[in-house]
Amino acid sequence: MDFIKVTSSYEEHIALIELNRPKELNALNLQLMQELADSLETLNQDENVRVIILTGNEKAFAAGADIKQMAEKSAIDMLRIDQLTLWNRIRNNGKPLIAAVSGFALGGGCELAMICDMIIASETAKFGQPEIRIGVMPGGGGTQRLTRAVGKARAMEMVLTGKFISADEALSYGLVNRVVPVEMYLYEAVSLAKDIASMSPIAARLAREAVNRSFETHLDEGLQFERKNYYLTYASGDQKEGMRAFLEKRKPDFKGE
Repeated sequence: MDFIKVTSSYEEHIALIELNRPKELNALNLQLMQELADSLETLNQDENVRVIILTGNEKAFAAGADIKQMAEKSAIDMLRIDQLTLWNRIRNNGKPLIAAVSGFALGGGCELAMICDMIIASETAKFGQPEIRIGVMPGGGGTQRLTRAVGKARAMEMVLTGKFISADEALSYGLVNRVVPVEMYLYEAVSLAKDIASMSPIAARLAREAVNRSFETHLDEGLQFERKNYYLTYASGDQKEGMRAFLEKRKPDFKGE
């Protein structure tokens, strides 16, 4: 794999995926997206991996799509390539996914960060959907996820002007979980991943599905989905271990079973 680096045992139960096109500020070309989708599917089959961190480098998480691959394409070319189907494969990742963002997260880079479950940002992070500046619009979920994250008015301004927002603005808008010094952003993401990885992976997966479902359904349907997943946790050994450990006043030893 040329455009990403994958460490499946970066920390106990934690995998790290690093975007690796530094000269291009990690621009998202077709090959990188294919490698990313393939790697996530492989990590989803690895029972030792409970949480995945996705990052770039200090200068850029991902500065957008690779315009060189797209500039002369026709609508029919884009339909035939159908690169955006790769986004569905990434979205279908079944494990908690944390974006560790420093520097630029623009266009497709912002969309990729938003497809993750949580975002840890460095103080230098900048988020934006500047596609309108080159005559197009977001196509990887930007108009939908950004609106859900920051509200209609702010999303409309960002999408229609191409304006970037700072890490602190992203935090105040509710787009990111926290902002830390640049030298700490990956450490902070790992710390969050460790907290999640210490929990029952079965319960974490079911809870994650339920939270995500809240953005896709009406309240009554979401409540029914949550209830079903809640009852399903009682089929796991982790539920028995967790409740026994609570009663015995000790730390639980979750096995993912």
